[in-house]
Amino acid sequence: MKLVEISRQRKVSVEQMASQVARAGLDKQRAVSAVKNWQKGLFKPRPRKQDLEHLAAALGVEVNQLAGWQSSCLYASIAPRKARLVTQLIAGRPVQDALDILKFTRKRSAELIGKILRAAIADADEQEADVDSLYVSEARVDDAGIRIGTKRWIAKDRGRAHPLHKMGCHIYVTVTQR
Repeated sequence: MKLVEISRQRKVSVEQMASQVARAGLDKQRAVSAVKNWQKGLFKPRPRKQDLEHLAAALGVEVNQLAGWQSSCLYASIAPRKARLVTQLIAGRPVQDALDILKFTRKRSAELIGKILRAAIADADEQEADVDSLYVSEARVDDAGIRIGTKRWIAKDRGRAHPLHKMGCHIYVTVTQR
């Protein structure tokens, strides 16, 4: 998304960016398809640090303007449906607003998502990004299936057993600089 805007402003074509990104293991044709994927927000293949540096040099901007900092929690012991309610509250908001919302949200997943968001902010700060201009570009929750180590059933009347499905999830939070 951001890559598209900057390339339009600078009037740099996909082929020009791909020629800068081409390296060993990523020939010209694959570099073009990689740049097109990155413009769509698909990170396959995942851009390396040197790829971001070459793209920034081709566009004439700083690396921090293109980069996004991600933090995640895998196999969180919260149902994905419940965690999505909280992540929808913070998606697209400035970081400080998102932290304030999470602080006053009365959901169990708000504390965990707050920790993940603070980790992403700390990563951006470590890379010398302007923390005041960060915003939550993506807050995503993926299903992780039934949690490992939980009981599979609960005893009921007349010798019956009803299944328990305690779900887990993967939570991803990405922050980028405006």
